[in-house]
Formats: sequence, C-alpha cells, structure tokens
Amino acid sequence: MLYLASQSPRRRELLDQIGMQFGVLDVNVPEQRLPGEPPVDYVSRVAREKAGAGLLQVMSNPTALVLGADTEVVMDDVVYGKPLDADDAARMLRELSGKTHRVISAVWILDAGNEQHAISESLVRFKKLDDEEIFRYVESKECFGKAGAYAIQGRAAAFIEYLQGSHSCVMGLPLFETSQLLKKFGINV
Repeated sequence: MLYLASQSPRRRELLDQIGMQFGVLDVNVPEQRLPGEPPVDYVSRVAREKAGAGLLQVMSNPTALVLGADTEVVMDDVVYGKPLDADDAARMLRELSGKTHRVISAVWILDAGNEQHAISESLVRFKKLDDEEIFRYVESKECFGKAGAYAIQGRAAAFIEYLQGSHSCVMGLPLFETSQLLKKFGINV
C-alpha cells in the first residue's frame, strides 16, 4: 500500500489526479537548511527525512511504500520557504516580483528494502507586482503554507509570466517523476 508522508492537500490532489490510492501519514520533520547546504541537497534531504519518518510509522505493514516530497522556491541561493506571517509573505512576493526563480521539488519513495528518488526543477518568472496586488494576495491568505508565498494553482497563476518545466513540480509533487519512481516499485500509473 502507498502512503503519502504529507498533510499537503495539493500533494493529495495531485496523487488523486493520476489515479493513485493511498493513505496519508502525519510526519513532523524540521525544514531547516543546514549552513552551507546547497538548495537541491536541502530539498532532497527533507523529502527523504519525511519518507523515512513515514516508513517508521508503517513498518508493521510489509507492503508499505512511503512517498515523501519537499518543494522550495530558490533565487540567488536564497531558499524561500513558507512565510512566517503576512509581512514575511509580502517581502517574499516583493523580492520575487519581476524576476525568474527556480522551484525545486524532490520526491523519495521508500519501502523496507528499497529507496528511489528524483529531483525536478522548473523556472518561473513573475510579472512585476505592484503593492496593491501583493496586499490583496496576502489578504486572501492563499500565500500561507506555500513555499515562496504563492500557489500556482490558485490566484497567483495570474502572476506567472513564464513557466519552463513542470506545473505539478511548482504545485509540490512532480507527477512525471513520481510516476517513473512508482514504476520502479511495480506500480503503473
């Protein structure tokens, strides 16, 4: 049985989109970048730690397969995680405004004897945002709980001038890479 080690409604929606049946595990993994840790390594490590924490919860099930994922917004080696509050969200959006940033998603799938992972990177360019747009977006509260303080599948879609890569990567679970990993475990999407 497949388990998703995440409470993210977006990841659940994406797995549903490709017809997967899965259970959901609540894991508590600190999302703290280590000093000098490259952004890709950080995202991959956190995703691996989520999958590992989930696997520990279901070890009594010999057929358990656990998926852990992490997604971060990165610009100039700065990682833009989830905003702490409205001011932090507005700051992030101002810094991303009119610029191109990377979105890095890592996926790890583990069972009792195997682990596989994949990394997906996409480029996103925001249009130049004015203060009113930022204020209204933050006021909508859609920015909270999202890396970089935005949701591409929501109102922030109107901010996206350019996307190179995977829409589902930016949402939080790159579906192509995920389906390829699942295939390695004998699950065809």
